[in-house]
Amino acid sequence: MLERLFALKEHGTNVRTEILAGVTTFVTMAYIIFINPIILGDAGMPHGAVFVATCIVAAVGTLIMGLYANYPIALAPGMGLNAYFAYVVVLGMGYTWQAALGAVFISGSLFLLVTLLKLRDIIVNGIPHSLRIAITVGIGLFLAIISLKSAGIIKGDKATLVTLGDLHKPEVVLSVIGFLIVAVLSVRKVKGALLIGILAVTVMSFLFAGNTFKGIVSMPPSIEPTLFALDITGALSGGFLNVVLVFFLVELFDATGTLMGVARRAGLLTPERQGRLSRALMADSGAIFLGSLLGTSSTTAYLESASGVQEGGRTGLTAVTVAVLFLAALFISPLAGAVPAYATAPALFYVACLMLRDLVELDWEDTTEVIPACVTALLMPFTYSIANGVSFGFITYAALKLLTGRAKQVHPVVWIIAAVFLFKFIHDTASH
Repeated sequence: MLERLFALKEHGTNVRTEILAGVTTFVTMAYIIFINPIILGDAGMPHGAVFVATCIVAAVGTLIMGLYANYPIALAPGMGLNAYFAYVVVLGMGYTWQAALGAVFISGSLFLLVTLLKLRDIIVNGIPHSLRIAITVGIGLFLAIISLKSAGIIKGDKATLVTLGDLHKPEVVLSVIGFLIVAVLSVRKVKGALLIGILAVTVMSFLFAGNTFKGIVSMPPSIEPTLFALDITGALSGGFLNVVLVFFLVELFDATGTLMGVARRAGLLTPERQGRLSRALMADSGAIFLGSLLGTSSTTAYLESASGVQEGGRTGLTAVTVAVLFLAALFISPLAGAVPAYATAPALFYVACLMLRDLVELDWEDTTEVIPACVTALLMPFTYSIANGVSFGFITYAALKLLTGRAKQVHPVVWIIAAVFLFKFIHDTASH
């Protein structure tokens, strides 16, 4: 049955590899079920209900991704989008969290419409090869900065923006040990190297870093306070359309960029498998819509899926495994919460290092291809946003081709996307 559903042999994988990859992906992204309620809780949302909504939307969205698209990619409420929801829209602009959920619903509906009308397929197919490579590399760099921060190896600094963290902390030392474990086991071709590294650091965290065991099982709280609590009328009020547009554009390019980057890493963007990308796009479009009804900010494809792909995950069975674990997390949250961020950071940093190798595929003799690719890749970590990196990449690509007399080489979609982003940046600047 599993062979028929997921075509395991065709993808050169097996049940054991896929389940191991799924467990690895889940462990690296399980933090979201604890972080999302904290962030949305700052906006006044009930902590327990958001926890349940987060687990359910991640499980359902990832299950659709696995069974419908047969992709090893997991979905969950996106970091960045939840912060924008809580700190900018609710606390900064003064809207209720119910109205903010309404904005997520409207943006999700637009997103679904764009996907159903195949407009998102047209956008994806219009992305130049150099920018596709850059998206993968940029995601690698973005993963690197996230993981180094989680490990405590880097920290913010007023003078230099970023600097070295306190290397004497046990968390930092354990992260370094974890990275060496993952790298050595990977070189020695040990199956489950990433997962072994994560579990090894977690065990050591109890011995050397003061981690505490809070039990295994607990009953989930009620989802009722946030279920269908969205305020669509409030979301359509004056000045809120710009918020909807921001949600929509970030969802579009964050999710699309992640999907393409991770799928390319898994070898799933070959011509014969390209068609499945449309189904993957549909899966994450539906998840945003569902999340707004359950009571959480925008759901998106997760960068951490790259860790499962690195472990050999190639089919939807990886995603189904993640989905089952998210449902289980409703009841085993104390156990899932025992894995600290600095335990998953080494695995993510290792994956980040490997994602940089795609740079060799760039045509380094063609400056009009290389420069936009580098702009895309570098601005993702330095603006802490996949969408910003993609948007500046498109604008640079269109501008360079136009100003060097190569406008005919540019796909019409690139002109449209570059113009939309240029307009958005000008509008945002004028608003400030």
